[in-house]
Amino acid sequence: MKQVEVTIMGQGYILGCPDGGETLLATAVSNVDHEMSAIRDGGKVKARERIAVLAALNLAYQLAERGPVREAAEGEVDVAALLRRIDGALGDDGQLL
Repeated sequence: MKQVEVTIMGQGYILGCPDGGETLLATAVSNVDHEMSAIRDGGKVKARERIAVLAALNLAYQLAERGPVREAAEGEVDVAALLRRIDGALGDDGQLL
């Protein structure tokens, strides 16, 4: 495994990357950077941690729309059930923050 330096929302990170996984990692970094930047640029959320959580939820929702997500070592992940739990935690107003 090698280390790759990436930038997300203007901040540098050094990530572990399996050999041959550079393209996939670059795509993932690009998606995360895009989501976080869009939330930040929307102007309503300023805290980096909250932006990261909202971006993670947006990306997880997009994955759920595509169908079941599988983890090789753990079996099938029920993304729809996970999203129902998140919705329940958000409460009636549907707002995380």
